[in-house]
Amino acid sequence: MLRLATILLTLFIANTALANEQTDTEIQYLLDFVETSGCTFHRNGSDHDSADAADHMRLKYSRGKKYVGSSEQFIDRLATESSWTGRKYTVTCDGNTRPSGEWLHEALDNYRSTAGG
Repeated sequence: MLRLATILLTLFIANTALANEQTDTEIQYLLDFVETSGCTFHRNGSDHDSADAADHMRLKYSRGKKYVGSSEQFIDRLATESSWTGRKYTVTCDGNTRPSGEWLHEALDNYRSTAGG
């Protein structure tokens, strides 16, 4: 029985590490996606280019990583609204403005479907 418990614990730890690695890979993809998008990000009444937006999200992720257990949580908790004002972020690409969370969830879904994730 002890051997079975040890095997199960080992599998759990390995699975958790793999999930954390996958989440980190997906978040890094999203940050690169934002940076290279060429879109304009609207945050707290100001417009920001894609490189500045990615830098801001990297800063929020570095400070709030402990609150993120999945890529979806990264989007929902850190990349959709200001933690100071509560105002939602939006993004404008090719003249189309939409909520940043919606845009990032779509990007994550597309990444997963093409990367086999």
